[in-house]
Amino acid sequence: MLHSINISFAEDNMTTDYSKIEWKANPGFKGGEGTFYNKMFTDGVNKMMHGKLEPGSSIGYHKHEGSCEMIFILEGEGKVLFDDTEEDVKPGMVHYCPEGHSHSLINNGSEDLVFYAVVPKQ
Repeated sequence: MLHSINISFAEDNMTTDYSKIEWKANPGFKGGEGTFYNKMFTDGVNKMMHGKLEPGSSIGYHKHEGSCEMIFILEGEGKVLFDDTEEDVKPGMVHYCPEGHSHSLINNGSEDLVFYAVVPKQ
């Protein structure tokens, strides 16, 4: 289960300070290997996550229904399984999984795979 923090945005404050959110461990997330760590903000509808996968860890293959996901790679290297394809990812790259499609994120590198992900409802 993902742990989250709910923050109400005031009209004049549209920021979230991830340094004030603790890393939460999610072993075997969505059937993946190892542990997925995250700091998540949700407004009850949409999710924004700072995520981390240690070497050999993965987020299990899953389908997006009612949402899509964008993953911005910040550090490390890995691969994405997307429908019937596989692509390597590295810092500066973005993976997009539209609603109705399936994907997985795998750290097959030697360092932590660090990313930001946005999961908006459709």
